[in-house]
Amino acid sequence: MNETSASFAALDGRDPANLRGNPITGDRYYSKEFAQKEWDGLWTRIWHVAGRTAEIPEPGDFLVHTFMKESVLCIRQDDGSIRAFYNSCRHRGMRMVGESSSLDAITCPYHGWRWGKDGVLQFAQDAHDFPQGNPCGKLSLKELKCDTWGGFVWYTMDPQAEPLLDYLDPMPQLYKAYPMDTAVRVAWYRIALNANWKFVTDNFSESYHTRTAHPQVPPWIDQDVDTARHEMWPRGHGRTVQPMRPSLSDRLPEGVPHPFEAILRQWDIDPSGYASYEDMAMQGWRDLKAAKRRLWQERGYVHYEHMDDEQITDSPHTVIFPNVTISFLPDNLIFFRSEPHPEDPEKCFFDLWCMAFPVEGQQTCQSIMAGERPLREVQTCEHRDFDGGRGIPELAGQIVYQDMELAEGMQAGMHSKGYEDAYLPAQETRVRFFHEVLNDWIEGRR
Repeated sequence: MNETSASFAALDGRDPANLRGNPITGDRYYSKEFAQKEWDGLWTRIWHVAGRTAEIPEPGDFLVHTFMKESVLCIRQDDGSIRAFYNSCRHRGMRMVGESSSLDAITCPYHGWRWGKDGVLQFAQDAHDFPQGNPCGKLSLKELKCDTWGGFVWYTMDPQAEPLLDYLDPMPQLYKAYPMDTAVRVAWYRIALNANWKFVTDNFSESYHTRTAHPQVPPWIDQDVDTARHEMWPRGHGRTVQPMRPSLSDRLPEGVPHPFEAILRQWDIDPSGYASYEDMAMQGWRDLKAAKRRLWQERGYVHYEHMDDEQITDSPHTVIFPNVTISFLPDNLIFFRSEPHPEDPEKCFFDLWCMAFPVEGQQTCQSIMAGERPLREVQTCEHRDFDGGRGIPELAGQIVYQDMELAEGMQAGMHSKGYEDAYLPAQETRVRFFHEVLNDWIEGRR
């Protein structure tokens, strides 16, 4: 294992000198005109995540990703590659399939046109009756650029888009030690939320709100203001790297069992052997690194093999511009995504995928956001309406639930004449940076 993670020429995510100072005005969250600019300048040009490669292991398996009013198919080919096509019949535009499945060919339900896995038309009723000539074998579904990274299938609607790995730079290099394609998705939610999609990226671009909104976090992730490392990159990606150890500022009351003690015991470290709380937090964190380096192989934590000292104990919470966030934890990956509602900019869909790395002998896992789950791939997505929390009672009290509880109040506040622009501390520099990169896209500078 290496000693530390490289930051690959990151900008300081706490330095406002890296900002232009563009205001974050309320209309960005509710204006239909601004939402149209996002569609024209952003959504039709970026790379989107369609789903997991694990969902389509065999030829003919396909994903359907519906984004606003567009729909895309990503189909596994006979040679193992994946190709993406618009989910629109070239005959008269009919949307052909509604959900992911597996078929040798895609048949349009309107007039029976059949398209092969390669997108080429195989059959059309009365094929001789076309003045242009028989379309079979000649006409193809309209194809999009498609690629994979991290166990995810990506596509873009822009034929001129830069390659995926360039778009993601430097994430593929930063996280090459994580065997992301082996992670098992143990919880899968899509939640309708009454807030603009940008609330989610704003929220995950800072941890300033944690003390107020997530009091359960400081006992096991140190989010003290000067503890975390804040990084951002010119393409708009950013992360907060936080030590997974107790905060020295926010302490549990005397006599309350400390969650970090259980983590230490799991790796044969006696928490009572430290002279003070500070020693347990700081030296215990270092001892945990050493124990994991020593014991990972015999305990079946094979995903630790190439991780460095930071990665086996800490939490690089990472935003991939514009709408994907991945929490890279030592034993878990948590995928968050927000996507705009097709009609109403004051609504969005929030995706939560909880993934865990398999460990030999373990049948369940602690998924962080969704609690204890069987360590097996879930087959279907849970579609819910947040509905003030009533739609997902099983997630009550979880960090992500607490974030969604704040969303509608933030959305309402964007309409107030009392709000003109965000007044940010240094640790929220990445919030304004996100909006400035968004401006670059919609104003044609990207």
